[in-house]
Amino acid sequence: MAEKKFNVKYGVLLPIVLLVTLFLWCVPVSFFGIDALTVVQQRVIALFVFAALMWMFEIIPNWATSVLIIVVALLTVSDKGLGFFCNPEFGQLVSYKKIMSSFADPVVMLFLGGFVLAIMAERFGLDVTLAKSLLSVFGTKPKMVLLGFLLIISVFSMFMSNTATAAMMLAFLAPVLHKLPSDDKGKIGLALSIPVAANLGGIGTPIGTPPNATAKGYLEQAGIDVSFGDWCVHMIPYVIIMILLAWILLLVFFPFKTQKLVLEIPANDKKKDWKSKLVWATFIITILLWATEQLHHISSNVVALIPLAVFTATGLFGKEEIKEINWSVLWLVAGGFALGYLLQDTGLAKVLITAIPFGSMSVILVLVVAGLVCYFLSNFISNSATAALLIPILIVVAEGMADPAAANNAAFIAMGGTQAMIIFIAVCASIAMLFPISTPPNAIAASTGLVETKDMAKIGIIIGVVGFIFGFFWLTKIFPFAQ
Repeated sequence: MAEKKFNVKYGVLLPIVLLVTLFLWCVPVSFFGIDALTVVQQRVIALFVFAALMWMFEIIPNWATSVLIIVVALLTVSDKGLGFFCNPEFGQLVSYKKIMSSFADPVVMLFLGGFVLAIMAERFGLDVTLAKSLLSVFGTKPKMVLLGFLLIISVFSMFMSNTATAAMMLAFLAPVLHKLPSDDKGKIGLALSIPVAANLGGIGTPIGTPPNATAKGYLEQAGIDVSFGDWCVHMIPYVIIMILLAWILLLVFFPFKTQKLVLEIPANDKKKDWKSKLVWATFIITILLWATEQLHHISSNVVALIPLAVFTATGLFGKEEIKEINWSVLWLVAGGFALGYLLQDTGLAKVLITAIPFGSMSVILVLVVAGLVCYFLSNFISNSATAALLIPILIVVAEGMADPAAANNAAFIAMGGTQAMIIFIAVCASIAMLFPISTPPNAIAASTGLVETKDMAKIGIIIGVVGFIFGFFWLTKIFPFAQ
């Protein structure tokens, strides 16, 4: 009988995480050295540490950790939890309705609407039609085909899952890669264009990637409304500039020998009937409503439910399509929002603002350190989990700096304030693409067998460094969001 392989995650890491969490949960409140800290707030700290360690080590799926956090919070720090835990004498409790609402947060609904649009676009061949039409514009010169791939993938990733986009475009590219000579480095550049564009493109819209949704959600909780259109106006130019940089880098490091490159993208064989016309019309109307939010004042979160209503009412979106929704991402984001509610509603955020002198810290130092931490973690763990972990903490930091009485308030506002800090963190999460494990599109590119880790790291580190520095100045000096 074969010996069972020892599971390090369950045998070593999980006990360590549980012991650390239990220690923080049970030690005297005075251990933390924070004045006025309550027992309830102590439990929230323990939950934060638990979430951080579980997301970092990925002992269980990230979404499962989020669900676990919400359930434990409901039982131990809510006003409808277990009686012996939820004594008001232990500190300010959180409304159980508030915690449970994280599953249906407006930004979660925004993401849900984006998933529905993406699923229907793929089901009725909108993605193939658009890809074929747009790529034909770039001709057959290899360098222009590469540029076309970068631009189109980035556009698709603004509205579709970057993983789905990467998989689709690889299917188009695979026959071409096999035809190119083995000594043509351009093959590597083409393969790398997929993850680079997919990762960068998601930055352009609030629904492009989960860190964006997390950032938008916490900004809304802080009373800062960044509209869909405003986000696009500010961040799409950043994406375009970074895509052009990526194009130059790929051409320099992986030049083509081939003089002509022909892509054979199959035509959309989906039947063109009223169903496909309805999908097209709904897609266009939804995008237009998102882009013009400041004119009609209908929240982008509300607009996101229009395609869901249209497609379910007409029978186009049924039980089979529901199975295709990436529920794990939605639940992961929900867990992050729940942590934010716990911070705010237990009063822990105010306690931390008082206890830690955020208002006197160097604004540049805080932004740079926070961005570097986010970038580092996102190269090794899910960027969604990284954002869900860091953004609730940084909202507290931002509140301390945004206080008019804070010594660094003027400098903080001059550098873009809370919007700059939180959106910069979302950007740092998306530009992390050093290794095959960093993002699913990176893994897809590595699966071709053409891309070595050193090739990915070479491009990834340059894009990461430039994207970090440029993103910092873009959001704080060049094109900051209106205060």
